Amino acid sequence: MSAHVALLRGVNLGGNKGVPMAALKAVAEGLSLGGPRTLLQSGNLVFSSQGRKPEALEGALEQAIRAEIGVATQVCVRTAAQWNALVEANPFPEAARDDPAHLLLMAFKTPPRPGGPNALAEVYHGPERIALALHHAYVFYPDGVGRSKLTPALLGRHLGQGTARNWNTVLKLQAMLAAG
Repeated sequence: MSAHVALLRGVNLGGNKGVPMAALKAVAEGLSLGGPRTLLQSGNLVFSSQGRKPEALEGALEQAIRAEIGVATQVCVRTAAQWNALVEANPFPEAARDDPAHLLLMAFKTPPRPGGPNALAEVYHGPERIALALHHAYVFYPDGVGRSKLTPALLGRHLGQGTARNWNTVLKLQAMLAAG
């Protein structure tokens, strides 16, 4: 059995797309995923699975969440090895150390659009820093996400639709994966 993390996109934000974590855990159990555990209320699920590829797990979770909870959402699944590689690839180690709440990892179901960061740099000139690694985006918001004009919609137009987690959450998920 190998450990995986699943990230649900856009759930439990501002009263939209409500997914109770107990219901998410029940969905995972119904799919015979081992030891499902959730983190926070933002759609983070850690579980184990034998022999199923992340893409197949994404589809199964999306279908089951829609059928059992009534919410249509995208799910990004990564293995523990992939998650560890993403943590290692962080291009902003000083932000991770000094200001982890303002550093986000953005996961995509498909690789970000080619040339997306360059196109974004042409239209947006704020203080945020963006880098791509391993088909994910790392975004550092030095002044905070809430006041930034680098919105999820703007990122989505240039990079593609993804789901983001702050670095504190990334590390908590890594610890949960390591615990099995």
